[in-house]
Amino acid sequence: MWQKKAEMVLFSFRSRLACRTKTMDKLYGLIFDVDGVIADTEGPTAEATIQVFEDLFGIKGVKPEDFEAGIGKGAEAYIKAAAKVHGRELTNEQLAQAEKMRERNFVRLLQQSPLPAFPGVLELMEAALATTDFRLAIATSSSREMSEVALKGAKIPYDRMAYVTGSDVKNKKPHPEIFLLAAESMGITPANCVVIEDSPGGVQAARAAGTKCIAVTNTTTPENLRDADLVCNSLEQIDLDTIIKLASAE
Repeated sequence: MWQKKAEMVLFSFRSRLACRTKTMDKLYGLIFDVDGVIADTEGPTAEATIQVFEDLFGIKGVKPEDFEAGIGKGAEAYIKAAAKVHGRELTNEQLAQAEKMRERNFVRLLQQSPLPAFPGVLELMEAALATTDFRLAIATSSSREMSEVALKGAKIPYDRMAYVTGSDVKNKKPHPEIFLLAAESMGITPANCVVIEDSPGGVQAARAAGTKCIAVTNTTTPENLRDADLVCNSLEQIDLDTIIKLASAE
């Protein structure tokens, strides 16, 4: 189980954080996933990957729902999910080729048709950035190239935030590494952080990291997100008081 393998990682991250956050106990960290939280990238992601299956593997008829088991868990899991549905086992070399082609396809699609931010995203970010009580971070399983094109298109002020991607970590969600690294990058203990997620794997990773988690139902049902501390239909329903109360709750 990955939980056992995570114990040393958790200890290492939390030990470093303990040294860096003794004077920051009153600061709150707000961590945003990208895909499905900041922008509706599910369609372009599926389209980019379906094209890979056709062009690289000669597999036609792949559907967006074929990727469901890999959503929120990084490119490799996403590609493997559809490969399994279609009875194909991919080698490491094929996976690497597929990831690179998928990334190129996705970047091209979003450069041609940028995606707006979901309602409430920019407002919540700007409110948090305007106070001295919050630090913000982006934490996504996607690569730097794929996430950055989405952030630029949605006009996200990510240059004012910590920024951690799947390119920066060894272990993908539901492993907690990405959220621990985001908390460390902000200099805030995970217990004072709230993660905003949209997938069950992301919720699991946030809880394993020791953060609180708000799940937004942009890509799946409330039932699938029931392990989050709070589930909402839109970030328009969330304000800074909500974040503070959640982060302060025992």
